[in-house]
Amino acid sequence: MSVAVEFRNVSKRFILHHDRPRSLRDVFFHLLHGQWHQPSETLWALRDINFTVEEGTTLGLIGPNASGKSTALKLASRILEPTQGQVRASGRVAALIELGAGFHPELTGRENVYLNGAILGLSRRELRRKFDDIVAFSELERFIDIPVKHYSSGMYMRLGFAIAINVDPDILLTDEVLAVGDQSFQAKCMEHIGQVKRSGVTIIFVSHDLNAVRSLCNKSVWLDRGRVAASGPTDQVVDAYLASVAAKQEARLAAQHTQEREQDHWGSGEATILDVRFLDASGRERHVFFSDEPMRARIRYQAQRRIEKPVFGVAIFRSDGIHVNGPNTRLSGYDIDWIEGEGEIDYVVESLPLLGGSYDFSVGIYDYECVHAYDHQHRTYKFLVQRGRMKESYGLVYVRSHWEHRRL
Repeated sequence: MSVAVEFRNVSKRFILHHDRPRSLRDVFFHLLHGQWHQPSETLWALRDINFTVEEGTTLGLIGPNASGKSTALKLASRILEPTQGQVRASGRVAALIELGAGFHPELTGRENVYLNGAILGLSRRELRRKFDDIVAFSELERFIDIPVKHYSSGMYMRLGFAIAINVDPDILLTDEVLAVGDQSFQAKCMEHIGQVKRSGVTIIFVSHDLNAVRSLCNKSVWLDRGRVAASGPTDQVVDAYLASVAAKQEARLAAQHTQEREQDHWGSGEATILDVRFLDASGRERHVFFSDEPMRARIRYQAQRRIEKPVFGVAIFRSDGIHVNGPNTRLSGYDIDWIEGEGEIDYVVESLPLLGGSYDFSVGIYDYECVHAYDHQHRTYKFLVQRGRMKESYGLVYVRSHWEHRRL
């Protein structure tokens, strides 16, 4: 299979000037006083990048912000030229990078279709033939003869996307196109990209939606600080990237955990919570978990005197304050005869049902009637959940279920 896009030893450098003259007067002032030197900084957006995309392949480009993904697409579309190395793209290229770039605000949507289409390489005859499809896809029939300066940002982006996808390219470069418009329009964009993929077009797909990358892309490249951190089959690359993100979040939360916490707590103090640690299946302390994996909250306490029939309870809150659950040992039928001195009790979740997000953890010790609080620490401890390979993303929890279909 022949190569559609190739990056060979590619680097891209930008010079950042921090104190540009704001007027001709400033220029003459600096020249007069011998102060023409401007402080600048060299930024390497990409360093020694190597990868190839075979014809008909959909490649995912993933990585954090400012990792070089958009710069790579601009090099492939020839918007930029590399500082070092060579970028080769074979065939007609359509770039969905900055949707609406080239629009004139004083012109109507209709006029900008012809203007932007010409910039993308379509003839006037081709644009006349495709015009109705462009407008229909953008869903802007009522507004097509209004100057685009009156468009909302969503309308602006819709029209730009609708024009770009009608170029009939050999290579399609996309940068966060799923951020366009509302949810129904995003679904339509995703469906169209899927159709383009099935037609054999080569696609380079940039997105922070890793589930979309998994579903669309055969292979992926992970960029980090302008360098290739990993490349290969999409599942392997995405898993490696998620592990790296989790490790960074883990370090940050671990540092917070060791610092003194501002606790919202109350109780008589006859028994106190000393600490809570979150453990994975291997017993390793962690603060970042993946949906559907085991998690154990180990609660260490100290009782100043013998307390009969204590009740331990926990509660999980999403970071926006939504109360997820609130189990306790009495409701679970796990009675504890008495406690005295130090001890530990584990709250064990066999399969974490939470979807991605940040969560607060409350813990308390009460009398058997759950009226008198010995110690209640409200939303004091924190952990994060990442989706991992789970495709479900809407709502609060993952409900383990399946589908069954019968033809009647």
